[in-house]
Amino acid sequence: MIIALDGSPVDGPAYTDVVNLARHSPVWLDDTVSAWSTYGLALFAVLMAVGWWHARRVGATASVTALAVPFVVVVAFGVDAVLKLLVREDRPCQSLRVTTLEACPAPGDWSFPSNHAAIAAAAAVALLFVSRRLGAVAVVAACAMAASRVWVGAHYPHDVLAGVVVGALAAFLVMSALRRRAEAAALRLAATRLRPLLVVS
Repeated sequence: MIIALDGSPVDGPAYTDVVNLARHSPVWLDDTVSAWSTYGLALFAVLMAVGWWHARRVGATASVTALAVPFVVVVAFGVDAVLKLLVREDRPCQSLRVTTLEACPAPGDWSFPSNHAAIAAAAAVALLFVSRRLGAVAVVAACAMAASRVWVGAHYPHDVLAGVVVGALAAFLVMSALRRRAEAAALRLAATRLRPLLVVS
């Protein structure tokens, strides 16, 4: 038997309040939140692509920064995944045995921190280094993603808060380090066959 943590003493009542509110909300609202919770991460991929497309018109250095965003998100996801394995907190739907909008994951699918929240926050912070406008849109979307994960019953509030912190911090540290090297990287890559990815011909 796998030993797992029970996160309900932290904010179980708040989680239960949200899940109960979701159960008594209009079907259209629950369907919308559930769809966003499931497919919303695709929006961040679109924002990354848009950021890169516009960065090509700015210059090679801007393009290198934009192209780094997906890799930064992968790094943040990796950090989050390691934390999940270290903490091993059961999903709230398992500990509290409540009915949720999203099917309760199997035991061993750990809850803390939230992968969705970490990915969304990492994308939002990284995109702020590319474009403040795109970053602002991504920040709002990341907050909505974090909230949706509690609404559908997949995570405690502290899970998504931790996911946001992990994703945002990882992205900020990596993008800050990259910013100091982006120009040098751009000069090297511009002399290769990857030049079309960096500037508009």
